Amino acid sequence: MATAHDHHIHEGESLASAAQRAFERAGEQWTPMRAQIYAALSAADRPASAYDLAEAVSKSTGRRVAANSVYRILDVFVSKNLARRVESANAYIVNAHPDCQHDCIFLVCDACGRVNHVDDDSLSGAVRRSAEKAGFSQLRPVIEVRGCCADCADGDMA
Repeated sequence: MATAHDHHIHEGESLASAAQRAFERAGEQWTPMRAQIYAALSAADRPASAYDLAEAVSKSTGRRVAANSVYRILDVFVSKNLARRVESANAYIVNAHPDCQHDCIFLVCDACGRVNHVDDDSLSGAVRRSAEKAGFSQLRPVIEVRGCCADCADGDMA
């Protein structure tokens, strides 16, 4: 069974607004620091670590931001569906559709480091069912496929 609904992929200001609305609906406050961390994360063209984001926000604000503060914010973002953690990279990406809850399948390019995500409820559903049969509960499937993205593969062909 594929995704049961269509969802809107947000970009730019639309993404920031959708994230803020979803965050506030979840009972969280959209503070200036959270907004700055989110802006830095959404501007990243590949998964960003807490250290990457702390450095970016420190440069943009002119004041030092500690990575441990960024980790706490990222944990809240992940728990509220605003960001996803790419486990193998120990880094984060924004969720471009924060109003939808899906298990993401990450396609990680070993050449350039970019990550694309695919929503495939049939695959993640099968993983959930198998885990539940084995007695696991409160599941959060993490599926990462490593390889070479189309852009990098085209570069190899030249």
